Amino acid sequence: MSATRVGVVGLGTMGAPMAGHVLAAGYPLHVTARRPEATTGLVAAGATAHATARALAAHSDVVLSVLPDLPELVDVLEGPDGLLAGVTGPLVLVVCSTSAPAGVRALATTLDARTDGRVRVVDAPVSGGQEGAAAGTLAVMVGGADDDVARVLPVLGATGTPVHLGPLGSGQVAKACNQVVVAATVTALAEAAVVAERSGLDVGRMLDLLGGGYAASRLLEVKKHRFVAHDHSPSGPARYMVKDLRAALDEARATGTATVLTDVLLEVFTDVTAAGLGDLDTSVVQDWLAARTPRG
Repeated sequence: MSATRVGVVGLGTMGAPMAGHVLAAGYPLHVTARRPEATTGLVAAGATAHATARALAAHSDVVLSVLPDLPELVDVLEGPDGLLAGVTGPLVLVVCSTSAPAGVRALATTLDARTDGRVRVVDAPVSGGQEGAAAGTLAVMVGGADDDVARVLPVLGATGTPVHLGPLGSGQVAKACNQVVVAATVTALAEAAVVAERSGLDVGRMLDLLGGGYAASRLLEVKKHRFVAHDHSPSGPARYMVKDLRAALDEARATGTATVLTDVLLEVFTDVTAAGLGDLDTSVVQDWLAARTPRG
């Protein structure tokens, strides 16, 4: 069994299965959650649950944060029961959320100063959705110093395929690019499904056919049934795309890159969220588009 003790905070639709794969790979797993019931399955499989992030930190060498964004992580870090209060030795904090690269770098600088270098930060956002998290096949985009990344790559390998892309923040840049492609693809599929349905086509048969040509994609494969059945039940919340696309635009501006598509996509997902659909799956763009152009 590995001597590296791994803590996980954020046991939602992504974090819980990721933690399960880490445990199955033989790592001593430590978890904490606001809802104790979120830890039940992992504890039954051999994990140790802690009442506070402080207690979790005291028993961890590596901590994976699978929280929505940096503000939620800061909440876990701070306070008398926060993670920072429990740090007793070297610890690598792995930020698996999709966050702004500049924000991750700023957090790392702050933590380095506050802990005399004991807490190091690696960014490792993931792609593959709930299905990839459950299967352990996530694409893990890693940024950080070589020594820090070397400590966490084996742990991340339990959740999918991690690739070290460069210095801290590189993973977030890659994830921003990923989200532009995902947002564009899901919007294109939604629009195509509305057109096909209104033209009298069998949407399922059409999407099956498209899957054999240049329009094929992992998103089409995974979300096809949603467009056929108009099933937009919660999975990856559409509202998260707003912050993700803003991060992509910030990086584009920082690099002097013109954006033709990302501005439009941000407008789409901002409007989807304003329409009260933000907690549903990103495929809900289909119903949002249909509502914008009701049939006469």
